Amino acid sequence: MAPKDEEDWSDSDEEVGSDDETAVQLGIPDGSIESPADLRDPMISRIGGHPTFLAAPEPPTEYALCGNCAQPMQLLVQVWCPVEQSPNDRVLYVWACPRGPCQKKDGSVRAWRSLRHNKKYAKKLAQKLAMQKAKEEAETKAAEEAARKSVPKANPFSMKSAGLSNPFDLGAQVFGGGAAASTEPPARAASSEADASSSSGEESDEHDEEDLATRMASATLDGSNWASLPAYEPLYLSTISEYLPPVKKVKVPAGEEYVEEDDGKKSKDTSWALEGYENSIEVDHAFERFTKRVGYEGEQCLRYELGGIPLPFSSDSVFDRLFPKPSAPPPPVTKSAFMVVPAQKRIYNASVLAHCRHCHAPRVFECQLMPNLINVLKTPAAGGATPQQSDEERRQEVLRVLKGERVADRVGMEWGTCMVFSCEKDCAEDGAPVSWREELVEVQWDD
Repeated sequence: MAPKDEEDWSDSDEEVGSDDETAVQLGIPDGSIESPADLRDPMISRIGGHPTFLAAPEPPTEYALCGNCAQPMQLLVQVWCPVEQSPNDRVLYVWACPRGPCQKKDGSVRAWRSLRHNKKYAKKLAQKLAMQKAKEEAETKAAEEAARKSVPKANPFSMKSAGLSNPFDLGAQVFGGGAAASTEPPARAASSEADASSSSGEESDEHDEEDLATRMASATLDGSNWASLPAYEPLYLSTISEYLPPVKKVKVPAGEEYVEEDDGKKSKDTSWALEGYENSIEVDHAFERFTKRVGYEGEQCLRYELGGIPLPFSSDSVFDRLFPKPSAPPPPVTKSAFMVVPAQKRIYNASVLAHCRHCHAPRVFECQLMPNLINVLKTPAAGGATPQQSDEERRQEVLRVLKGERVADRVGMEWGTCMVFSCEKDCAEDGAPVSWREELVEVQWDD
């Protein structure tokens, strides 16, 4: 939906059909996965369950071990997320440890990216790029041809047509000499090829997806070490676009200025505005903004926007690193009873993130897990994770905490959001049938 004209405004934020679409894709739970074929299909994004891999060999189960207790972690999400114009099939996995002593520690949430080179799609992509290049060249040549034909003809009665060579005259171009003599319309031939290939390309896309699904339908985790690891109940992870209500316009008297707070509707806007007076109030404005934004779609468990801007959960050390504080304004030259402090803007700075350990390329934001995911992952699958605590068990735990006793067996994740940052080049291991890369996870904990 196209954004409304900036000159238009409304007294209500509840107008039907007035919402603005952002570039963020929201992942929401969409029911239990009961189909055995879907459980084995890596193209089915999911919440919980056991992981499904693109091809053999399987990765070692050590990839899912907690960096603190070295115990197996549960899969939180598996996301089918191929990159546009890439020849690789691509899946993102995020595991987390629910054990109490591991909360608020590095290594208790891990993310892995798996790539598989798709030969059929790579060939089709190369053909598509070649045809696109040929089409662009044909269009450029046609434009040059049209420009030459639009040049006015020389006057045969002019003295300049006497046959003398004039270095400043149009010369042979006027009479169709040289390159202008070509009459072949290359654009038509290229266009016909492109149309024919486009039709076959769509059929090839469907065939490739069916081929991958067929191969994976015969795959199974039976006899695999992964089948014995703890797991939550598997749920479908569906995606929807994020829509936000338009910013309410405020009428102000003539001569006065109204500063509109950015609500992050344009995901590429990297600024984080804070009014000057807010800095003196003990309120976490990052958290308020987070809850307001998430409140528009409370079921969201995942926010996905490769190369976008993360939505910080609170004003903690992670927020300060990713959105550093601006330099303080210079002191006023003259004394006054009151001084207007301009709004401060925090700019998202991805350069502070550690680069890829393999190709040393910068990392970019890919997705983040949302608090509702913890609520959704309450019921473990049969034979999987530790069951939920009963009301009495929770009451006893609270009593032990109040007494200052250490709760070593406490279970439950305590993060506010987990941000995943991936290699900008989406690097893969040369020659390997499947590549595995561990990506960076920044966790903001729920204090």
